[in-house]
Amino acid sequence: MNKYIAAFIIALFGFLLFYFGLPVISYGFIGFAVILLFLISLAILFTGFEVSAKKVVPKFSAFHKVLFAAAAILIVYIVIFPLFTTLPMFRSESYRNLIGKVHSGKEMSNHIAPISINKVRVVDEELAHLLGEKILGSDPALGSKSELGEFFIQKVGDELYWVAPLLHSGFFKWLNNSEGTEGYVIVSATNERDVKLVQNLGGKDLKIKYQPGAYFGSYVERHLYFNGYATVGLADFNFEINDQGKPYWVATRYKKEIGFSGNDATGIVLVDAQTGAIEEYSIADAPKWVDRIQPISFIIDQLSDWGEYVHGYWNFSNENKLMITEDLTLVYGEDGRSYWYTGVSSVGKEESAVGFVLVDTRTKVATMYNQSGATEYAAQRSAEGKVQEKGYKASLPIPYNINGIPTYVMTLKDGGGLVKMYAMVAIGDYTIVGVGNTMRETLMSYKNVYNMAGNRINPDDKDTRKTLKAVVGRIQSDIKNGNSFYYFTVSNYPKIFIGSSQLSNEFPVTVVGDSINISFDVDNEDVIDVTTFDNLMIGKK
Repeated sequence: MNKYIAAFIIALFGFLLFYFGLPVISYGFIGFAVILLFLISLAILFTGFEVSAKKVVPKFSAFHKVLFAAAAILIVYIVIFPLFTTLPMFRSESYRNLIGKVHSGKEMSNHIAPISINKVRVVDEELAHLLGEKILGSDPALGSKSELGEFFIQKVGDELYWVAPLLHSGFFKWLNNSEGTEGYVIVSATNERDVKLVQNLGGKDLKIKYQPGAYFGSYVERHLYFNGYATVGLADFNFEINDQGKPYWVATRYKKEIGFSGNDATGIVLVDAQTGAIEEYSIADAPKWVDRIQPISFIIDQLSDWGEYVHGYWNFSNENKLMITEDLTLVYGEDGRSYWYTGVSSVGKEESAVGFVLVDTRTKVATMYNQSGATEYAAQRSAEGKVQEKGYKASLPIPYNINGIPTYVMTLKDGGGLVKMYAMVAIGDYTIVGVGNTMRETLMSYKNVYNMAGNRINPDDKDTRKTLKAVVGRIQSDIKNGNSFYYFTVSNYPKIFIGSSQLSNEFPVTVVGDSINISFDVDNEDVIDVTTFDNLMIGKK
């Protein structure tokens, strides 16, 4: 083949492979080496053989010897180097230590934020997608040219939301609308009726130009690649908005810490989803509104290695090995920071956890709580068993601090993915379950079951329990789902209390002016559930 034609074909192949493959050109990454090896093979094939008398005759020059040498070096780089620099049998200690120091925590309830029931996350990603599709479908013109992207949970101000960009639904839709899709969808994680389609910001139309659903230079990863990041590992492109609602793509910068493996975050790159402006930050300097710097896949790998190589690689008896129980869940701590949460169990024990781990999603600081309890899977099965006749499925449990009790909260959904009931399961004992048609009913049911269990999960935790002797100021009954509830106020405590006739048969005969003795858990609620109720006037002469 003519050497100029061969050079053109090889250059064209090279351009296309780099343009669409976007290989990281750096030590520890093999994509670019594989492409180079392929291009060298083409060069040898096109120029190193000559067809003569219907025979293919090798015709290698000094240049081809250089190509063969380069190919040999690349093969060593791709195959031999990883064997000695990356295999766990040689680097097990490095893999185990990649997560960093795992701190020991005392009480998980001190780490997980106490929360009022109207702030509990009741909308999961699946439901958020259904609600987003509904609002997108209400505008046929918009829905015909755009589709919902992935939802990412994040704090916006002090509220928790699921946010997803509108993406191009195909090449021709992008071609006809290359300036960008028309905004994003934001769904409250605590109120399924709070769903918004955001299409303008500061009085200007909002266009998501740079996105995974775009093509050529508007494809967000390619935009970064050809603007100075061809030699940098980038992962986990999350769509986040700042507290003013401005949309960004947040990409994690990372490097290989253990040969060709051991991905570890080093910082972030922000891409303005509208203009494509690029900003780079270290982990310490990242804007506070960025919730996630540590990709979930990195933390899963690092925690798994930390539990797997507890006694090195050659531990076939599984002595003291640990494993994470489920995929990680994003939760928010008492300090307002976000954490990756997972249970940790012994290898082969899937129902019970020996502890729980919280990993800061920004700094990667990990804390292990060595307390036994239910895995997320066991809690889901326990909640579903409480309403087994309905056939509802439990969502992924979210851990909360309910009156000092570490508690899994989840929704119970029907086959169509709609929320029908709610459930709370004690992390320390998954037989303690409360379910209800509303979150308040669920909380009351849960507290009743917990108290009837003799408070056996954490018998030393008495600091939130309060006993009060008072006079009834007001009292009113209400019937919900066949159950009688009594709301009342007392003379010397500025809260509304609630209790059910199932808790005490003295409620129906209690009137204003009666002296009562009640106990309750001090919490953040405006309406407090009483745990005991005694009318001191009944039985008096």
